[in-house]
Amino acid sequence: MDVMPAAVTPFDAEGRIDVASVARLLAYFRAEGATGVVVGGTTGEGPSLTSFEKRDLVRSAVPLANNLPVWLGVATPSLEEAVWLAREANKAGAAGILLMPPFFHREVDPSAWLRAVLDRSPADVLLYNFPRFTPALSVDLLSSLADHPRFVGLKDSSGNGENLASFAASLPKKRLFVGDETLLDQALGLGWSGTISGAANVLCRELAGAVNDEGESRAAKLELLLPRLKEIRSTPQPMGHKRTLVERGIIDHPYVRLPLVS
Repeated sequence: MDVMPAAVTPFDAEGRIDVASVARLLAYFRAEGATGVVVGGTTGEGPSLTSFEKRDLVRSAVPLANNLPVWLGVATPSLEEAVWLAREANKAGAAGILLMPPFFHREVDPSAWLRAVLDRSPADVLLYNFPRFTPALSVDLLSSLADHPRFVGLKDSSGNGENLASFAASLPKKRLFVGDETLLDQALGLGWSGTISGAANVLCRELAGAVNDEGESRAAKLELLLPRLKEIRSTPQPMGHKRTLVERGIIDHPYVRLPLVS
């Protein structure tokens, strides 16, 4: 079972990406049992990074990850920017991209846009269902894209437990990752692959240890984690994750970028 941290992006005092801290963070994830990592995603303040910074981040992260699969978060309404980032991720040797539907245009059917990215991407694509900020990815929409060779999986951050069974039934050959860690035991019971998790920045070992158990033992371990997961989810992030990682000596600074404030 997979636990892939949705990694924070460390910054230095001048607001630049802190590559030395990125290196320690990736080594920490490997040691804690991660099976992959997403960089430049929502927890990684991707909307506050320029396209060139995302390119540079994935270029740095892939060799530093030491064979830990790296996925690049792509969240933009621009088709050309999304395709460019997919190409840059592929050039860097990333496992693929985590692609959010075009935000802002929430009332628009995103299927044509998503298919256009899939058609032009040289990299594998995990689609990202996050209806709080983007058009929702319905079962019908996902089923219409299921035959595309670049569409390899889905992250669902809807927080809707009813989606778990319907997505599993409609996408039996895809890798499925839940974003709401409180639904993880339910998701695994339905055959999901694991989690792409913001909380794994600070609970990677615990989550990895839980998901790799079976049956009642797994359920019991995840039940014990629920209070911590709920506390993390109720705390403003990624600020809380960064403070914890600084306290653990993993990254140097807790800085975030505007419009977020430390």
